[in-house]
Amino acid sequence: QLQLVESGGGLVQPGGSLRLSCTASGLILDYHGIGWFRQAPGKKREGVICSRSSDGSVHYADSVKGRFTISRDNAKNTVYLQMNSLKPEDTAIYYCAVHPYFTVQTMCRAAAADYWGQGTQVTVSS
Repeated sequence: QLQLVESGGGLVQPGGSLRLSCTASGLILDYHGIGWFRQAPGKKREGVICSRSSDGSVHYADSVKGRFTISRDNAKNTVYLQMNSLKPEDTAIYYCAVHPYFTVQTMCRAAAADYWGQGTQVTVSS
């Protein structure tokens, strides 16, 4: 059974850091485009970072450039989202998702993916 499970969310002060994890079962993450997405209350879901290891492509939302990075541990079939210099406007539910062939631009700009995790809450507040 295909499953994506996010973890690592929580409450953090502005300027702080968090690392989210997304562990997959039923598929090999390295064969897919992977994206981190977020949805704040009353807002549309947006792509944060999307990555595809087959061609090394990465797409960042302008709002997170220089602060967020994505990485993978293929042995653990896990992808990470490192979030630094967090701001209150980063508060949202964060989801990981995959697509077998969409480009990273399509995934992130259209918030498009085939399979989604259940999400993890990130709250940035003092």
